Amino acid sequence: MSHDAAREKFGGLNIGAVFFGWLVAIAITILLTSIIGAVTAAVGSNAAISQTDAERQAGTIGVVAAAVLLIVLTIGYYTGGYVAGRMSRFDGGRQGFGVWILGLAVTVVAILLGAVFGAQYNILDRVNLPRLPISTDQLGWGGLVTAIAVLALTLLAALVGGKVGHRYHDRVDRAARP
Repeated sequence: MSHDAAREKFGGLNIGAVFFGWLVAIAITILLTSIIGAVTAAVGSNAAISQTDAERQAGTIGVVAAAVLLIVLTIGYYTGGYVAGRMSRFDGGRQGFGVWILGLAVTVVAILLGAVFGAQYNILDRVNLPRLPISTDQLGWGGLVTAIAVLALTLLAALVGGKVGHRYHDRVDRAARP
């Protein structure tokens, strides 16, 4: 069977590769977030930071947190796209896009479920967490900018990861040709 015939028959979105790529993206994100959280907690427990210092540095803390979130999610979606592209015989970029779409769909469903059932199952209301003194206006614009950056960079990372993961199959095809 020629390469074009195989692509016609087996090409397109591979749901299995997309699903497992998404699982890897989530796992890497959770793992990196846990590591960063542990390091931050260890450093924070050794530093003598008062409430006043935290209030003065709230903007910087928010920007750093957004940047770290962006980096972690970008790495996670790159690896998820890579796995999906590597698992699928054809269309690595499409597999990476599928990983991103699945992640977006799961996030939207989680937000909707949280909005519908949030009051009843809101765990954060039962936990006494420290609050950063940031105005809701700053939080709104900062959150919007961060959300747009997250959407754009995770999409790009998943697409590039899918393409890079698929390069393995291209190398095998080149080696197999007479």
